[in-house]
Amino acid sequence: MKRETDPGEKPLLDVRHLKKYFNINAGGLHTRTLKAVDDISFSIRKGETLGLVGESGCGKTTAGRSILHLYQPTGGEVEFGGRLIRSKDDIRELHRKTAMVFQDPYSSLDPRMTVSDIIGEPLDIHKMYGSKQDRKDRILDLMERVGLSREHASRYAHEFSGGQRQRIGIARALALRPEFIVCDEPVSALDVSVRAQIINMFAELQEQMGLTYLFIAHDILVVRHISDRIAVMYLGRIVETGDSADVCDKPLHPYTRALMSALPQPDPILSRANKRIVLSGDIPGPLNIPSGCPFRTRCPYAAPQCREQMPELKEVEKGRFAACHRFNEI
Repeated sequence: MKRETDPGEKPLLDVRHLKKYFNINAGGLHTRTLKAVDDISFSIRKGETLGLVGESGCGKTTAGRSILHLYQPTGGEVEFGGRLIRSKDDIRELHRKTAMVFQDPYSSLDPRMTVSDIIGEPLDIHKMYGSKQDRKDRILDLMERVGLSREHASRYAHEFSGGQRQRIGIARALALRPEFIVCDEPVSALDVSVRAQIINMFAELQEQMGLTYLFIAHDILVVRHISDRIAVMYLGRIVETGDSADVCDKPLHPYTRALMSALPQPDPILSRANKRIVLSGDIPGPLNIPSGCPFRTRCPYAAPQCREQMPELKEVEKGRFAACHRFNEI
């Protein structure tokens, strides 16, 4: 169920011109700069879900980790709950009010720890319980919320299926009762039969606990199902944002149009009528981003202006933003 937003409401999270660069060894004493996240801005209101979608390697995960300061940003600002994140105290408070659900439930859980200790670890670090019984009760409550039974508490992560392991990871993320969670491709490593259960559980938890999500995925249909708004990312930059239905049904940016055209249509009549946009040209990487518009080497609408000038992400319709010089000609 999509959340109704108040235009005058202040965002819970405000990301402004965020950058994260890495220095890559190019041989000898030479280094090259990899621009994983290159000047992105967006905001998320309390109780809302923003879906961040794009192909592998576009910088989605790095953006999520930089927002939570698991990676130190190279530039830009992150404001959470009206507080600008600058000092170590700010980061410590941010970590207490936020959490992350990781992509791979097989590698994100310590095989030497029981389920109880995995879920209770954040409580131990932040000393968020009054007694051992209080700790136990909170862990069992979290397990119940994510669909695990109390008998699972003394078992180890390797004894569970992928879907159950991800439920353990979600319970761990909920341990400190966070306001905001970064969900980093939380269903991509799971069987198709389990994905819908986990996605529906995210929606139920959001309604029960008033959670706010940044939901990262490469599957735009998954993102559309759970998100209020969608941001499309390409080579470290956001190229389009808007209401999830608008972005999927009426994409403005050529890259978003290509993503949508590649989706399978269950209706055979619509499938035959759908004309897939096949992208040609060079596929650049974050170490060799083209001049001007980063998408221009693959864009069928590229013009000389696209080579010379980086398009600004600007509002082109009410609530719709696109970074394209020729969006109104397409």
